[in-house]
Amino acid sequence: MEPIELPIPAADKLAKAERAPRAATSYPPLEHVTSPTVTTEAAAYYLNRKPQTLRAHACKDTGIVRPLRINGRLAYPVAELRRVLGVA
Repeated sequence: MEPIELPIPAADKLAKAERAPRAATSYPPLEHVTSPTVTTEAAAYYLNRKPQTLRAHACKDTGIVRPLRINGRLAYPVAELRRVLGVA
């Protein structure tokens, strides 16, 4: 008697979800940002780093741009990002 293979729909969906590309978040050019600060994810995008790298620099007080801590959250000053990147 041969074993019967049953399809596992949940595993198929998981495999498809792993193959699907993540939606790319688009950020406006730094010249067009009007808010005084940006999130860690946005700052990582502008600095071409991963968000976790910026979080590590914030914990160790190292790095080029020092974030502000607002209610336990990190906020990166846009003026500092523009200065570091040489954007007017």
